[in-house]
Amino acid sequence: MSDTGDRIKLRRKELGISADVLAKKLGVSRSTIFRYENGDIEKLPAGSLNKIAKILSTTPAYLMGWEESFQRLHEYCTKLSEMQIIDSFRKLNDHNKQKAINYTKKLLSIQEMDTEQSNLLNAAHERTDIISTPEGQAHDDAIMDDDSGWE
Repeated sequence: MSDTGDRIKLRRKELGISADVLAKKLGVSRSTIFRYENGDIEKLPAGSLNKIAKILSTTPAYLMGWEESFQRLHEYCTKLSEMQIIDSFRKLNDHNKQKAINYTKKLLSIQEMDTEQSNLLNAAHERTDIISTPEGQAHDDAIMDDDSGWE
């Protein structure tokens, strides 16, 4: 096997893409994909290499073995959605990259507040000094759901 073929196969399997799907998207036969992966076709046409890289959400440099750090990124980032985010982020200008970072931080803050709020609401119903009954729970829920005193 060739290094390039190994990388194509590895990336294809990471994404759960069959050889048939890759072949169809590339416009070649399934056997051609296997020939690429097995190293039977050592010199991939540049256009094909670019298309394969795009389909596999990677770079031609990674597939050729010129970009080793990209492989380490794949070890930590194997979900396609994460790769799509990284790919989109790389296309942003510096100003919009900073906006994306700030927006992500705000989303995390909101998520943390939502989690804290949920925990607080659940804690309000859990008493350990009395035995909870369905009637008591219904009464507590009715009080919590009553918005008439807030107007």
